[in-house]
Amino acid sequence: MAQTTELTDNAAETKATTTPRPRKVPRIVVLGGGSVGLYSARRLRQRLGKREAAIVVIDPRPYMTYAPFLPEVAAGSISDRDVVAPHNRALKGIDTLMGRVTQIRHNDRTVEVTPEIGEPYEITYDHLIVGLGSVSRVLPIPGLAENAIGFKNVEEAVAVRNHVLDRIIVAASTWDKDLRQRLLTFTFVGGGFAGCEAIAEIEDMAKSAIKQYPTIEPGDLRFVMIEGSNRILPELTEEMAQYALEEMQKRGIEFHLSTFLSSCEDGHVVTSTGVEFDTDTIVWTAGVKAHPVIGESDLPTDKMGRVTTNTKLQVIDAEGTVIPDAYAAGDCAAVPDVHGGINGFCVPNAQHAVRQAKLLGDNLASVLRSGELKEYSHKNLGTVASLGLHKGVAILFGSIKLRGFFAWCAHRGYHLYAMPTISRRLRITTGWVSVYLMRRELVPLGPLHDPRAEFRAAAIPPKPKQEQASSLPDEAKAH
Repeated sequence: MAQTTELTDNAAETKATTTPRPRKVPRIVVLGGGSVGLYSARRLRQRLGKREAAIVVIDPRPYMTYAPFLPEVAAGSISDRDVVAPHNRALKGIDTLMGRVTQIRHNDRTVEVTPEIGEPYEITYDHLIVGLGSVSRVLPIPGLAENAIGFKNVEEAVAVRNHVLDRIIVAASTWDKDLRQRLLTFTFVGGGFAGCEAIAEIEDMAKSAIKQYPTIEPGDLRFVMIEGSNRILPELTEEMAQYALEEMQKRGIEFHLSTFLSSCEDGHVVTSTGVEFDTDTIVWTAGVKAHPVIGESDLPTDKMGRVTTNTKLQVIDAEGTVIPDAYAAGDCAAVPDVHGGINGFCVPNAQHAVRQAKLLGDNLASVLRSGELKEYSHKNLGTVASLGLHKGVAILFGSIKLRGFFAWCAHRGYHLYAMPTISRRLRITTGWVSVYLMRRELVPLGPLHDPRAEFRAAAIPPKPKQEQASSLPDEAKAH
């Protein structure tokens, strides 16, 4: 972890500190190391030398995850390590701190950081970039927290893959019809891009996996999608979304539209339309919300908990007044879209986040050099979605509609281009070639998620004190 001497000194500041020592160069603190944090910090370092600004990125993980590739990670088409960009390689010349941002006090120009080990500490700044992104929007549904898993990060994608493959292997070794049906029922909640791509990729993987088990037929697999609205993929036109729906239905994927999950206690799913069934797998992809620490800060937010900004990515209050030295972008920011967007704001996707981050870096560099700020204006280049191996749907430049293999190629090509660092692009391409030549590796490594389980089971529990005393020789008891 890179840390300058100046940063180390100030990292020791606590609430008891009165006046921080003056800095020779302004410090820019970037909250979050995802798309916004990584790209804005890199752009700032390209524009500003070390004598012009000190840049600090804070994130609980030491890498950025490229979320659009998570469905392919879950399907075993891409290695998990290849969809993350390590901060120590991608953020050259930039200081990084690994920890959770637990408090933002912009009036004091201070943020509190809680590391994985150790006490929370505070650091001060001159300029702030908020790129904390979003977290899963988990609703208070009975059994959801205990039985479901999200699909927001690479760890969850790997866990879903291992779990699905493990359920298939267990089902192949049981003759209990009800248990077998439960094991082979896979439920996804949320029909947006994340949910549809995940269920399509994983269903494709599962059908490949069961070829190794003669006791399981394709018809034994049951994939269920529960979606609250009357359609899937709202980012696509209704025509293209309907095509995607019909293609997945042809493969046997079961859709329940205009339906809500009412409960899932002990794996027993109950929907708002009265459908009930048992499942061992529930994947929650039903929306996201802005990082909750933002709502607890003194930064202005909208009713959805997002930081409010103008088109120059400066934080503004309800009256439109610019909050000095504060900037925001990405999923956690309400950025006006001059081309319309959703309710007048940019949609929360990687395409906007990366471009906003680069402009944010340019604008902040201009501020430090007394230059002019530019407005964010980006017309959507298109929308691409993968529906499994060699299958997809895409709309490019607003008019070019692709389906099937060519849409799948457009999906892979666009996201490969958007993946940061050349090394990751080469690794992903090499992985695709190896999968094509030697097929996907469909072996579950479930124990990865609890590697000490077998060791604990093998450990001999200590004897109670009374038993220990009774087992001593008589001579020892006498002493």
